[in-house]
Amino acid sequence: MPEGDTVLQTAGRLHHALAGQVLTTSDLRVPRFATADLTGRSVLDVTARGKHLLTRIEGGLTLHSHLRMDGAWRIYAAGERWRGGPGHQIRAVLGNAAHTAVGYRLPVLELLRTRDEEQAVGHLGPDLLGPDWDADTALRNLLSDPARPLGEALLDQRNLAGIGNIYKAELCFLARATPWLPIGEVPAPTAALLVSTAQQLLDANRDRPNRITTVGGRSRTVAHASARARRPSENLWVYGRTDRPCLRCGTPIRAAEQDGRPAYWCPRCQSGPAPA
Repeated sequence: MPEGDTVLQTAGRLHHALAGQVLTTSDLRVPRFATADLTGRSVLDVTARGKHLLTRIEGGLTLHSHLRMDGAWRIYAAGERWRGGPGHQIRAVLGNAAHTAVGYRLPVLELLRTRDEEQAVGHLGPDLLGPDWDADTALRNLLSDPARPLGEALLDQRNLAGIGNIYKAELCFLARATPWLPIGEVPAPTAALLVSTAQQLLDANRDRPNRITTVGGRSRTVAHASARARRPSENLWVYGRTDRPCLRCGTPIRAAEQDGRPAYWCPRCQSGPAPA
């Protein structure tokens, strides 16, 4: 599932290709909006809100999309062959004289009035990469259900928006807590540091083609890392590293399912409950 930094990069590419240009092609391949015609309207901007994409269009309209697990927007030059997947996976096409944006496998695609955007994204907590970021509110949201497992609380976009499964695993490692530890049992200073680290990590990776959490970037919180990334396999502390040695202590990384998704942790570096 794309994380907040990936969605922000997607918004930037879409904005560069579409904003300020008049649409010459418009094709929304979902039954509810199949007859909508946006041609002749200018795209005003494309922005990210957590993991949501909002394409604002002249006339007070917004095309709201969400990538979820495997959705993607691909951008092609005029006349370039589309290579994002078979035609039956295309859900949206927006084009101008120079570029065409093609949305593949989009599980959420809706056209709404711009004034009604809050109906789509108003439930989200503070956006880790947005102008509304508020660490205190995010921390209160996370701690509102003390019995909830840390990993589940981090993934709940109503608490703070932008964390996906990769950052969940990495943040739990940096907090030295398993994803199953009730968040109410995380020491208060660690919980506060967890929130600031989440924002620092996403901000450090907002412009990187390859996500890195094992070196600090602009984040002092993770700059103390004892093992600096030298190969792509060392860019992340635990995510996707099942049975490989922990970069900090050498213990094999473990993996198990949590709420339908894989969770990764080091049984030596992270304390708290975990599956047998």
